[in-house]
Parts: sequence; C-alpha cells; structure tokens
Amino acid sequence: MEDFKQPANPSPEYRQEELDHRAIFNNHLYPNDSYDENGVYWADMPFLKKAKFVAKVDAEETKREWSIIGNMMKNDPLSPIGAYFRNYIIPGMGLGLEGYVLFSIGNLEPLLSAVYPTCWSSKTECNPTWIAAVTYLEVCGIIVGQIFVGVIGDWLGRRWGLIQDAAIMFLGLLMLTAAWGITLNGWIICYAWCLFFYGVGVGGEYPMTATSGMENASGSGKVSSREDRLHRGRKVTSAFLMQGWGQFWNQLILIILLLVFHHGSGQPPYSEVAAQWTYRVSFAIPAVGTLWLVYYRTYKMKAASKQLAHAKRKANVTGYDVKSLKLTFSYFGPRLFATAGAWFANDVFFYGNKLFQSQFISVLSPGDKSVITGWKYNLINVCVSLVGYYLASFLIDNKLYGRKWMQIVGFLCDFVLFVVPAFNYKFFTSPQHIQAFQAMYFLSSFFNQFGPNSVTFLVAAEVFPTPVRASAHGFSAAVGKLGALLASVLYNYIDTQTKFYVVPWFGLAAALITYVFLPDTTGLDLKELERWWRCVREGREEDYHGVAVHKQHLSKWENWRGVGKHYNPEIDYHQRVEEMRKDYAEMQAAVADEKDGAHEHMTEGDLSAEMGRYFETTESGHSERSGLQMRKSRATEKRVGEGKF
Repeated sequence: MEDFKQPANPSPEYRQEELDHRAIFNNHLYPNDSYDENGVYWADMPFLKKAKFVAKVDAEETKREWSIIGNMMKNDPLSPIGAYFRNYIIPGMGLGLEGYVLFSIGNLEPLLSAVYPTCWSSKTECNPTWIAAVTYLEVCGIIVGQIFVGVIGDWLGRRWGLIQDAAIMFLGLLMLTAAWGITLNGWIICYAWCLFFYGVGVGGEYPMTATSGMENASGSGKVSSREDRLHRGRKVTSAFLMQGWGQFWNQLILIILLLVFHHGSGQPPYSEVAAQWTYRVSFAIPAVGTLWLVYYRTYKMKAASKQLAHAKRKANVTGYDVKSLKLTFSYFGPRLFATAGAWFANDVFFYGNKLFQSQFISVLSPGDKSVITGWKYNLINVCVSLVGYYLASFLIDNKLYGRKWMQIVGFLCDFVLFVVPAFNYKFFTSPQHIQAFQAMYFLSSFFNQFGPNSVTFLVAAEVFPTPVRASAHGFSAAVGKLGALLASVLYNYIDTQTKFYVVPWFGLAAALITYVFLPDTTGLDLKELERWWRCVREGREEDYHGVAVHKQHLSKWENWRGVGKHYNPEIDYHQRVEEMRKDYAEMQAAVADEKDGAHEHMTEGDLSAEMGRYFETTESGHSERSGLQMRKSRATEKRVGEGKF
C-alpha cells in the first residue's frame, strides 16, 4: 500500500507546511511509549525489535518512577505511603471490605459447626436447606448486585453506583452484626438473608470498582495519558488485590478474637459466648470502615462519572445507552462470551482450590479438632495468594506478556495442578507425600491470582466501550458467580476424588476460550477503543483505521472474521488531526457561548497552544488538502483489496 503522496514538484511553502505539520503533531499522535522514532507502532515491529523497544520503554519508565519516589522521600519520607494509599488502597477499599466479609463466612463455619453440631453437623436442630442457603443466598445476592448495579452505573453514573454499594454494604454489616432468632434455626434464616442483602452491595462493587478505577486512570478525558497506557492494568489490579488483603485481615482478626474470647486458648471445646462474640465483633469491625467509605465516595469522588458523561455527550445520549447495549451483544458477543466464560471457569476453579485445604490438613494433623489449625493454614494460603496478586499487578502491563497470556498460562498451570492429584489421589493424600499435595495447593492459589482471577476482573471492563462498560462487567461477573454456585451445589453430590476429576477441565476449556475469543488490550490506548466504537455505533465501521483494529488488539476470532482489514496508520493519522481540529473548533465555540465550564470536557494536554495556532492558520487550505489525501489513500486501499497492485 502506498503512503500519502505529495505533489510531484512540491513548492517550498508546501514542504514547510508538511514539516510544520509533522513537528507539531507527531509527539502528540506518536507518543514514544508506543511508537518508535519513525512513527512505527510497537505491535507492527518485528519480534526482536519489539522486545528491544518494550524493554527500553519499561526501563525508562522504571527509572522515572523510582526517581519520583526518591524525590518524594527527600521532601517527606512517608509521602510514598500516602500516594500508595490514595492511588490503590482507597480505590480498592470496597473490594477489601468485601473480601474480608465474604471469606469470613467460610472461615466462621468450622467454629460455628464445632459450637452448634446439631445445626451444622447432625442438622437435627436446623433445616439442612437453610444451612445450605447460607452459601446459596450469598452468591445469589452477589449476582443480583452485579447485574443491577452494573446497569445503574451505566445509567445514572459511576458515582451513584459507588455510593449505593457502600451504603448497602454498611447496612448489611449492621444486620449481620445484630442477626438473631428465637431459635437456632431462626438465627440461621436471619443470617442467610442478611448475607443476601450484603451480597447485593458486594456484587455492585465489582463493576463499579473496575470501571471507575479504569476511567479515573485515564483522567476522564478524551486523550489518554502515558500513565494510562503504561499502567492502566496495574492501577485496576492493585485496587483489586485489596480483596486479598481483606482475606488476610479477616483470618488474622478471627484468630485474635477467638484467642481473646476463649481465654487465650485455641483448643476445643469452644463456648457459645466465645463463638458469638467472635462472630459479631468480626462483622462490626469492617462496618466502621464501610461507613467511612460511604462518606468518602459521597464527598470526595464527585468526578467519578465524568468520562461516562463525556461518552454520552458525544453520542447524544441521555440516560441508558440502549443502542450501545444491543450492539455490544451483537458486535462484541464473542468478547462477552470470553469474559463471562473465563470468569465462570475461574470461579469453579476457585472453589476447587478450597478442596485441597481440608484434605492436607486432615493428613498433616490427624485427629486435630482445633479451628485455629485450619485458620493458620488458610492464612499461609492467603499470603501465597497475595504474592500472586502483586506479581500480576507488576506484569499485567508488559506488552510481551500482558493480560491474555497471563490468563492462559494461569489456567493451564491450574489445570496441571488439579489433574495430577486427580489421577494419583491416594498417592498424594498419603502422609509421606502430603508435602507435595500441599505444594500443589499453594501453587494453585498462586497461579489463580497470578492469572485468571486478576485478569478476568480487568478485561471484563477494558475490552468494552464506556457507555456499557459497567453492564458488560456486571454481566461477566454474574456469569462467573454462577460458576461458584454450580461448584457449591455440585460438590454436595460427588465425592472428593470425583471433584478432582471434574475441576481441571474447566481450566483447559477456559484457556481455549481465552486464546480464541479474548482480545489483548495490553498497551492499547482506551481512547482508540472509543473512537472505534463511535464508528461502529454510527454504522460506519469501515471509517475507523486506528490501532484498536490492529491484529495485536483483536482476538483470533475477530482476526479470522477480518475485523482488522481497515487498519491503516496513514489514514488514521490524518483522521486524528481532523478530529482534533473539530474539537478545537467546538472548544472555541464553547468559549464564545459560555465562559464558565467551556473546557470541562477537555483534559490537560488535549490541545497545545501550538496546535491551536496551526488550526487557525491552516483552516481552509489544510481541510481541502487533507480531505483529498484521505480520499486518495482510501482509493489506494480499495485497489489493494481488489488485488490491482
């Protein structure tokens, strides 16, 4: 394909204008973290050159970040801690509190079973259906919240979804702390419905945390920053890993509370007083943090919906963008299948991971009835998981590994770690080989976090456009929780070894689904996804030629369908300049019409003064020439497609 051609005998004025044009726009349209000095996109480079380019960019960025941290410490040694708190802990606090409470349910069960054997063990005093409902209703509440709040987040805005989640979780914690009944069975019924109510808030936290964190990372504007391109995945997954810290603090606090209320001893028998105080105080503690979260989201996150509002304004949409939702199911259906299907398999895997714990503990500590023993091993498992969370956060933006391969490798490793003991079950559960079984248990936790658990949370929002991002994420997460529900029901009817026969194949299937249907958005500027989606929404898909349809950022399925056939960097370069010219004209009109809020939809660095001067001095001539060049390039593209070159 030929590039844009200049006249056969260009005048000095023409040459100078072209030089000025490139000098002004190249730095803006060809940022050096994605393009080399010749304007070649990183994904278009040969592999060795690409690897060298990625290593160079990563090394420079690492040096820059360490320099920033060093300067911060010179001014205030504790300032990096404050920055980490603002950028990662606060955005992920909802998931941290959610992880604390939800995993508390499973952690508390051995204690409650030991104290109330007629309810949890023999089930003579409690209805078995309601005992099972403690898990089922929790998951059902989460599914309701994921779908409902996902829609609310795209309809009313991210901020209202975030506030609503925190408020529901706070009320749910008050209900859990105060839950009681006239009979023991009555208390179980109350406990189950409180978990359902709390689960609605937890479910909404998934799409809201992912979408708001991702959109705030790009500054809520139209031009994504270097920080967004290089660290968007890290920002979102660093918030998500707060879920792991929630699990850690829950397990640690439960151990401390039981020791406090059981007279410093973790050995049975346990009294009802000790169990009830441990149960209630463990839920009261996160209620304080959740109340603070309601305050923070109400008064400190007023710009959380800014990017969504801008996307709706560009599409002339008020309320919920039903057209985009329909197009997402029809046009991005395979992507939705990939994000939802992988999440479903991951949750089946996650529950499968819990199978290891009781097995190797019973062999390592035969006859040990202490609840503390199981809690200690679980604490070790959570620490291993945290290592996986952090490693995923550090490598998820690496262009040579990134989201897609991280998820595939994670699924395949878990597949191997489950299928090996499935066909050698007696061997690995024997006392002399239990250490190998224990190692596989910990490694499966590590690869679950350093793989599908982290990636599914990120890509379920990232591969979809802004107007339906929360809805798509909520739908994917809800399908994932159906996997958890399937596991919790299915495992009640099959023996342990059969469970190991069943679980691994979900990982293998999910790896194949990921390979075929999931696009790799590592290093992709999300602004490009929005530009592409605008063309799709307006029925002119063929008019988009940018990197969002580069084969690197499309799934195997989309490449096979020819979605990337319109990729053309030269056409796209001139289109982006003309889009910026249009944005500049709109901004100037806004300034003239209303002085206040004229720049509200623009982000810092959108249009430099130099660009503005260029647009003003080349308004008529440049538009005509640019239009002619774009028509010529499209004609060239058509001839290539027809095989006339």
